[in-house]
Amino acid sequence: MAAIELDGVTKQFGSLTALQGVDLTVEEGEIFGFLGPNGAGKSTTINILLDFVRATDGSATVLGHDIHEEPKRIRARTGVLPEGYDVYDRLTGRQHLSFVIESKDADEDPDELAERVGIADAIDRKAGGYSKGMQQRLVLAMALVGEPDLLILDEPTTGLDPNGARLMRELIREENERGATVFFSSHILGQVEAVCDTVGILQNGRLIAKDSVAGLREAAAGDTVLRVTLADGDGTDAAVAAIEGLDEVSTVTADGTTLTIGCDSDAKMAVLNAVEESGSEVANFETEEASLDEVFAAYTEQQEQDRPEADV
Repeated sequence: MAAIELDGVTKQFGSLTALQGVDLTVEEGEIFGFLGPNGAGKSTTINILLDFVRATDGSATVLGHDIHEEPKRIRARTGVLPEGYDVYDRLTGRQHLSFVIESKDADEDPDELAERVGIADAIDRKAGGYSKGMQQRLVLAMALVGEPDLLILDEPTTGLDPNGARLMRELIREENERGATVFFSSHILGQVEAVCDTVGILQNGRLIAKDSVAGLREAAAGDTVLRVTLADGDGTDAAVAAIEGLDEVSTVTADGTTLTIGCDSDAKMAVLNAVEESGSEVANFETEEASLDEVFAAYTEQQEQDRPEADV
């Protein structure tokens, strides 16, 4: 069963179209990365899933429940870290956690939750005195109450230092190993690439791509960079000529005995064989695939190029 399913979801705010016919399926047990620049419609999508706003058109289910007919059942099984959250300044961290534990009829220990997110030493301090990162950790702990089947995390690393971001990634993996589906919305691509099984890219309210990171790289037709170091420089020219003759190769440059080749992701053996057949010996080689940042840029730039002038 799908954990999240959107079918033709459109949302208009007056003359502004925030989402345009979004179809999306997130399978149970996935860590799904929801990517897009600020203003792409990520938070609107999450608000629709939680029935905080109503879609103008289309339908959606979460954990098998219709978002309009059974929102309470969805929220009972879902932990949420929203982007625009507020804490109660006069309440302590313990009081925040105890309130959620009671409202979900759960039996967690507030101290254990605080320990998991790294605020155990501040649990009895008022949350108004917490830093932005500490507040983020507190709201994450609240989202973990009741071992939810689905975690929806909207920009969860905002305000966190590198240690906090690493802890966030570890907690996401732990919750997923427990069996939770994680829907992770972010514009920080490195964080998504580090933990997600599947990635969707939202641009101008449209879902323009959905695949694994590896699949997106391949579909974006981005070159793999292959660096080959020759044993000596005598055969450099012959090696370059042999490589340039391959259909899978787009660029070749030489710097001393190091050749930098732009090629298809599956062309490595063809390149190495061509070097050997040219009479040169390969001393070393390494590959460098496009980062998720580069893949994201390729998709969004292509989307802008494909838009009709009237939409720009």
